[in-house]
Amino acid sequence: MAIFKGAGVAIVTPMKNNEDVNYDKLEELINIQIDSGTDAIIIAGTTGESSTLSMEEHKEVIEAAVRFTRHRVPVVAGTGSNCTKTAIQLSQEAEEAGVDGLLIVTPYYNKATQPGLIKHYSEIARSVKTPIIMYNVPGRTGCNLLPETVAELFKNEENIVGLKEATGNMAQASKTMYLTDGKLDMYSGEDGLVLPLMSIGAIGVISVWSNIAPAKVHALCESYFKGDLATAQKLQREALPLVDALFSEVNPIPVKTAMNLMGLEVGPLRAPMCEMEAEHAKKLAKVMKEYGILLA
Repeated sequence: MAIFKGAGVAIVTPMKNNEDVNYDKLEELINIQIDSGTDAIIIAGTTGESSTLSMEEHKEVIEAAVRFTRHRVPVVAGTGSNCTKTAIQLSQEAEEAGVDGLLIVTPYYNKATQPGLIKHYSEIARSVKTPIIMYNVPGRTGCNLLPETVAELFKNEENIVGLKEATGNMAQASKTMYLTDGKLDMYSGEDGLVLPLMSIGAIGVISVWSNIAPAKVHALCESYFKGDLATAQKLQREALPLVDALFSEVNPIPVKTAMNLMGLEVGPLRAPMCEMEAEHAKKLAKVMKEYGILLA
């Protein structure tokens, strides 16, 4: 059984002005997402600025998400690292916190080979019982998890159940589904490709877009599941200018900017992330208004 099906939000980590994690705001955001139909909370991922959280903060943010969610929807924790031992520690801590799944990005910077990736993911999988979604985003990591590697891990490791597909390469995604007999739980990691990936067998999305329009992302997935392709197509098409604006600078700079424009007060970004360029922020605000989002 899949960890979740439908719209998962790659939720931001809200900060106070002094850049401490704002746990009261995190609880508020989680409640907004669940009330809007979001099917899963993905905590401490790329959008959650996991790369600038300390090990202690990483653990505490995950524990808080589990506590705030109260079993209403699944919680998936980002526990990847470019160090296998660190990824194991993070994964074990998240398991102890009671998460429903783990999202584990490929190692970054050190550019593991395909045999190295198999060893990396296998060691992590064997250290925990919690289901694992692999995360392939070579544009950020410099490391591509090839279809043959995904298939081998999916076949040999019982708790490796899914893949967040963020290569932007539909041919590669199709081959991955082919080599796993369509049984892999694939999630779109590209908000602009949710519907295309679902057409080849993906069962949902891990979404940045959902931070500011959760009901729309949920509706897209539900429409597709119900066979209402026309509605799903319309929702995907209408969102494309907004999605483009949300990725006009490095994630999560635009989405945090957007949420602050909405009055959600998610606070600043941690360095080396910085404020959005004024020209891009102006365009983002314009696109948000055109999409029907009310600004503060």
